[in-house]
Amino acid sequence: MRSLLAPRTDPAQRGRLEEIRDNLLARVAEAEREGWLGEVEGLKVSLAGAEDQLAQIDRQSQKATIILGMPTTRSGDVE
Repeated sequence: MRSLLAPRTDPAQRGRLEEIRDNLLARVAEAEREGWLGEVEGLKVSLAGAEDQLAQIDRQSQKATIILGMPTTRSGDVE
């Protein structure tokens, strides 16, 4: 059975995703200028997907490991 969750986005692809997003933004602007309404809608769907993947990478990178250290005993606690 396949998972319904989207696969994790590789953080190494962030630069490429930023290029794709920037290209889509330029294409949306061009389509709006030219009055290509159907094209605008399709490009906006693709743009939302690229922005979603960038946000996913950001969320993944915020999950940092917290090092708590080794517990120690105080000298007065030892019997």
